Amino acid sequence: MSQAQIIDGKLLALEIEGHIAKEVEEFKTKIGFAPGLAVVRVGNDEASKVYVRNKELACKRVGFHSEHHHVPETISENDLLKIIQALNKDSKIHGILVQLPLPKHISESKVIDTIIPEKDADGFHPMNMGNLLIGKPGTLPCTPYGVIKMLESTGVSLEGKDAVVVGRSNIVGKPAALLLLQKSMTVTIAHSKTKNLAEVVGRSDVVIAAVGKAKMISGEWIKPGAIVIDVGINRLPDGKLSGDVDFEEAKKRAAFITPVPGGVGPMTIAMLLQNTLECAQKYYKL
Repeated sequence: MSQAQIIDGKLLALEIEGHIAKEVEEFKTKIGFAPGLAVVRVGNDEASKVYVRNKELACKRVGFHSEHHHVPETISENDLLKIIQALNKDSKIHGILVQLPLPKHISESKVIDTIIPEKDADGFHPMNMGNLLIGKPGTLPCTPYGVIKMLESTGVSLEGKDAVVVGRSNIVGKPAALLLLQKSMTVTIAHSKTKNLAEVVGRSDVVIAAVGKAKMISGEWIKPGAIVIDVGINRLPDGKLSGDVDFEEAKKRAAFITPVPGGVGPMTIAMLLQNTLECAQKYYKL
């Protein structure tokens, strides 16, 4: 049996960045300066540090104005909210992202609610989430947005197909399921407590794995010819990275599959740039 085609997230992300860079040049010609993205990072979480560095490099590649506000873990919730409020009013900034997770003494939902929906580059504000639920235009959460772009890149018609999203987080699972519904798919949301998970995965034409548990989805469960998008990124005891799907086994059965790393990760950053560009364009009614 032939092996799955790899959906190369790095390559796809660079393509999207190429389109964004062209639009940034047009934006600068009309407005006189580049769209701006501000990232706020609290504390010294190593993974967050890497993500923010990658975001800064991506901003440079497309020609964005980029700001990194790094504050100590001990910052009070009130002081963090003041930084966000100042960015809300800053005319150079069109997209704001607060890097999660946050320290325990700071309310994640309060922080997300404080970013104005028009500058919510991550698409997590309740107004943007609500627009997604009722099918109104709004900023989409970056990772699910990237997942859809990866599915579209296969050229396979999604209409009427069965999809399963394994994971029910507000960041990936729930919005990904809503976006799949918009593509006229029949969607099941499964999770770690789902009974007969193997059976649910086994009948699905599209599998989105976003549960955060290394190799939880066995390759043998995958329906022959399915598309597998692995959002999980887990560090194994030997230091290597692994997705939520047993990649080596799954690729023997799937038609298309994303690698970890090099799959969904780069696409998340590309869609963050896309969201920021769109926020800037909407603000100036371009």
